[in-house]
Amino acid sequence: MRFVVVFLAVVYAAFSGVAFSAPQESFDQFLVGFEKKALSAGIPKTVYRAATKGLKPDPSIKVSQGSQPEFEKPVWSYLDQRITADRIERGRSAFGKNEALFNRVGNAYGVDPYMLAAIWGVETDYGAIMNNDRYFKPVLRSLFSLVHQRRGRVKLDEAELIAALQIYARGEAPVSGLKGSWAGALGHLQIMPSAFLTHGTDFDGDGKRDPHGSLGDALASSAKWLLGVGYQPGQDWGYEVDLPKGFDYMLAGRTQLRSISFFAERGVTRVKRRKFGDLDEQVFLYVPAGAGGPKFLMTQNYLALKGYNFADSYALAVAHLTDRLKGAGPFVNSWPRQAKFLNRQQRIELQKRMMKLGFYADKLDGRFGPISQDALRQWQKRHGHLADGFATIGVYNSVMNSN
Repeated sequence: MRFVVVFLAVVYAAFSGVAFSAPQESFDQFLVGFEKKALSAGIPKTVYRAATKGLKPDPSIKVSQGSQPEFEKPVWSYLDQRITADRIERGRSAFGKNEALFNRVGNAYGVDPYMLAAIWGVETDYGAIMNNDRYFKPVLRSLFSLVHQRRGRVKLDEAELIAALQIYARGEAPVSGLKGSWAGALGHLQIMPSAFLTHGTDFDGDGKRDPHGSLGDALASSAKWLLGVGYQPGQDWGYEVDLPKGFDYMLAGRTQLRSISFFAERGVTRVKRRKFGDLDEQVFLYVPAGAGGPKFLMTQNYLALKGYNFADSYALAVAHLTDRLKGAGPFVNSWPRQAKFLNRQQRIELQKRMMKLGFYADKLDGRFGPISQDALRQWQKRHGHLADGFATIGVYNSVMNSN
C-alpha cells in the first residue's frame, strides 16, 4: 500500500524533530524580519502590521512544547487521564444535546459522528476549556512565538503562521477571534490553520467559516480534513485482538497493510470471540505495549487519526473514546502497568545505542515511535529476544550492554 508508506514518511518528517534552538534575534527584530516572508506569501503590509502591532512573545510557549504528554507518558497513563468515566458521561450528554447536528455532519461527509465527538472531547473537553486563557490563547501570538523560538519544525511553524495570517487577512476572524492551542490549532476540534484554509467549511450557512463560534463549522471542517488524510467512510478504526503463542511479532508495524485474512490464517482472533467482518479489509498489527499489553489490527482510519495528531497515544485515545461514547466497554486486555517506562533521556540513549549498532538511522529525539520500535524489534530478533518492540528498562539495559 503505497499511500501508507508515503503518508507515514511525510507525517513523521513533519513531527519528529521538535527540539528548540536559541532564537537568533530579539522578538521585535524577528517581527520586522518576518514581514518580508509574509508579504511574499501575499499578506498585505497593512494586515501584517495590524496583526503585529504591540505584539509580545508568549513566555509559556517553550514550556508547553517541552511537555507534550502524548509523547512523554506511557500510553496507558495518557489514556487514563483522557478517557475517564466523567469524560465519557459528559461526552454522551454533549453528543445527545447535539445529536441532530452530529448526524447531519456525519451524513454529509461519511465520517463517524462519534469519532468527531471523541476528537472534540480529547481536544477541548467538549468545548469546556475554550474560555480558559491557560489553554486557549491568541493563535497569532502563539505562532509568532513558536517561529521565533525556532523549534526543529520551524518551516512547518512558519507555514501555519502564514496560514493564520491569511485567515485574518480574509476577514474571517479578527485577531481576538483567532484563538486556540499554544501550537496554533483552532476552535472546538483544534484544526490547524493550514488545514482550515483548505478544508474550513461554513456548515451552518451564516456566511463565514468559524471553528470557534460554530460547532457545526468545526465538525464539518475536521470531517473534511480527515477525508483529506485518508479516512475511509464506513470503516472502523481497528480491532482489539489476541495473538497465539509463538506469534511472530516481526509482522507488527505499519509500513505495509495486509488483509485481515492474512492475520487470521496465523491465528489472530478478535477478543471475546467476536467475529471479523470483511476478511479482505486492509490492516496492520499494532502492539503499543509489547506482548504483555493490548494488541490491535488497525485500519486506514487509525492512520487518518495520526494525520490529525501524529502521536499514537492521541490516536488510540480518540479511537477508544469513539467506542466508549457508543457504549462499548474498556479494552479487554490489561496494560503492563508494572513495566518501568523510560524517561526521555533514556529513550535518546537507547536510540543512540541502536544507531551505533546499526539498527536505527533516524533522529535522536526521544520519541519512541514506529521507526524506533521497528529498530528495537530488529535488535531483539538478532539477539534471540521476543521481538515485540517494547522499550522497558530491562530491554534498555540489555541494548546498552550489547555488542
